[in-house]
Amino acid sequence: MGQERRFPKGFLWGSATAAYQVEGAAKEDGRGASIWDTFSHTPGRTAHGDTGDVADDEYHLYREDIQRMKDMGLKSYRFSVSWPRVIPLGTGAVNQKGLDYYDRVVDTLMAADIAPYCTLYHWDLPQALQDKGGWQSHDTAKAFADYAGFVAGKLSDRVKHFMTMNEIASFISGYVSSDSAPGLHVDKAAFAQLTHYAVLGHGWGVQAIRAHARPGTKVGIADDPIVTTPVIESAEHIKAATLAIREENASILTVIM
Repeated sequence: MGQERRFPKGFLWGSATAAYQVEGAAKEDGRGASIWDTFSHTPGRTAHGDTGDVADDEYHLYREDIQRMKDMGLKSYRFSVSWPRVIPLGTGAVNQKGLDYYDRVVDTLMAADIAPYCTLYHWDLPQALQDKGGWQSHDTAKAFADYAGFVAGKLSDRVKHFMTMNEIASFISGYVSSDSAPGLHVDKAAFAQLTHYAVLGHGWGVQAIRAHARPGTKVGIADDPIVTTPVIESAEHIKAATLAIREENASILTVIM
């Protein structure tokens, strides 16, 4: 028999969700609209006209779902905070009922001995910010940093791991594709500029989280880099694949790194 193979000590088994995909309660307790509310309610944008208005109803069923995680033996849960649920217009007034919801989720996770991992932006940009240009605006990067620092300051007494954003390349694709919110088609120059603003938002967000979170809080990003693999195992092809992975991810991950 071969040597027994085990996952390393400290490896966390968990599950993950995104706010718009699971929460529902789209118009409850002061939540503002996001670009995905607008996108999914636009005829022809989604299959069967489906929306996230109800989704999995996580907003009401989170206790039952966390109990299921505990029953499964999961030790971590990655969830995202809905920016428009906490700050409905993206900037300005805070919706306390929205913040209270995430307080309850985190408390319930802690009671179940499940480590909370928090993503601060999983694509649900407040529609009010999109109306002012969305990720095409330098102001959105600043607004994100303010929001990220605020939420981290409120939750980092219990949440020790934050991710600024989920998959920058994926959510900015909504500015050149009809398949994702906001469903626009900007030109190459505009796309390059908004890519910069999204990466800038991450960077400023990291700084804001470090400034406002409790000591020992860790922050990173959940990215989806393009991976290149040499088909032929030779020095020349390996070198080409190494260069290609840098070039393919140059505008986002290479900049961040």
